[in-house]
Amino acid sequence: MPLAVTSYEFSLFIHVTAVVVGFGATFAESVVFPVAMKMNPRHLPYVHRLQLVLNRFFATPALVIVAGTGVYQMAEGNWDYADLWVSATLTIVVIIAILNLFFFIPSDRKLLPMIEGEIANAGAGEFSPSEEYLRKVRPQGIFGPITGILLIVAIYMMVIKPGL
Repeated sequence: MPLAVTSYEFSLFIHVTAVVVGFGATFAESVVFPVAMKMNPRHLPYVHRLQLVLNRFFATPALVIVAGTGVYQMAEGNWDYADLWVSATLTIVVIIAILNLFFFIPSDRKLLPMIEGEIANAGAGEFSPSEEYLRKVRPQGIFGPITGILLIVAIYMMVIKPGL
């Protein structure tokens, strides 16, 4: 059994590792909000801070690494950008990058101070988030699962390579 690893194989390892590390934790984002609401809505600032950390320091770098290693693999492998599995996956990566950079991160940056202010104004008594906050956080509850499904579709396309 040879110990040598080709640059293509190493790139593939980095590619898959970036997907697992960068996006794996983001799947938990779909449950942290409902768990916080059930435990105590005063935990909602933690939800937004956690999502900011995961999206800025895990998902965003993973997107860069996945794209870079993917381009390298396209150049080194016998693949064609016109293949369905390649073009669909590339489209999904672009959609996820746009959602992450222009929706999820900015949304959490706005919702965090909003909910912190509401909690501070409520004092020590019982607290429920405002209707305005709940209305503004609702799109995250919609686009989060959609993003998760897109990730699963991308993984399917990369593993199965339909059309080959």
